[in-house]
Amino acid sequence: MEPQNWTTVTEFLLLGFSDIPEHQISLFVLFFTMYLLNLLGNTIMITLVATNHHLHTPMYFFISNLSLVDMCFSSVTVPQMLINIFSENKAISYNACMTQLYFFITFAGIEVVLLAVMAYDRYVAICNPLHYPLLMNKETCLCLLGVCWFSGTLHSLIHTTLMCRLSFCSSNKIIHFFCDVPPLFKLSCTDTSLNELMIFTEGSLFDMVPFLFIIVSYIHILSTIFKASSVSRRSKAFSTCSSHIASVTLYFGSLFFMYFRPSTSYSLEYDRVASVIYTAVTPMLNSFIYSLRNKDVKVALKRAISEKILQRISSVA
Repeated sequence: MEPQNWTTVTEFLLLGFSDIPEHQISLFVLFFTMYLLNLLGNTIMITLVATNHHLHTPMYFFISNLSLVDMCFSSVTVPQMLINIFSENKAISYNACMTQLYFFITFAGIEVVLLAVMAYDRYVAICNPLHYPLLMNKETCLCLLGVCWFSGTLHSLIHTTLMCRLSFCSSNKIIHFFCDVPPLFKLSCTDTSLNELMIFTEGSLFDMVPFLFIIVSYIHILSTIFKASSVSRRSKAFSTCSSHIASVTLYFGSLFFMYFRPSTSYSLEYDRVASVIYTAVTPMLNSFIYSLRNKDVKVALKRAISEKILQRISSVA
């Protein structure tokens, strides 16, 4: 296509799941329920950690921040998707699309690094328990959290800037429920090789380094656990680590499937399912994974509920 015949795209149409109209109501109920559970579960987790002094530890500090990131991560995409399911106008402006992409990549990047930081926290707690208070003090925790937010923001800035250099022409229909990298590549009428190169180089390093760090950390953790003579210590260590492993498996599994493959293998059905897993399902499950499998959180929740009931009874009396 000659450049002079291009029609520059100023807005996109997020078609989402409009190709399966018979399931629109079911999809809306499903995603709305998951989003509410996401907000409810993560808000409860943040509130419990903030108000209960027994949970003022590095592990719960990072869990509460993971809950915050999960809420922000889902809020970037899910509300727009819910609106578009029944909306006649599914348009999103070019600037709004790039803004959504920026925040989507930002929170995804923060979560990647934060999961690695949480693995380091568990490594120090299990493999170097005597040095844990010194190594994971308040200043260190704040610095590690700052690294998560800075690296996620910088990572997003790189890829969003590269996306903004592309030209989009003719078709503006995104057969997806948010502005994501693969479907935008499909609409670009300019060469995306630089973008793909950055995904497979910087993007691979950004995701693989934390992932390999998590793997190495758990090799040391498992080695220490199996050497422990106390059965109760083994059980407690497995309990705290299994929740983190479940989150890592869900998140990185769908992330690697979605982005680290040639754009020619892009599949509408498979990629939408993978996107739903890490944008809606995983953020919803994380708070329940960490609460239902954690004795301290369950005790804190029961205590908070009991206090509320007592306050309500005393106010009535």
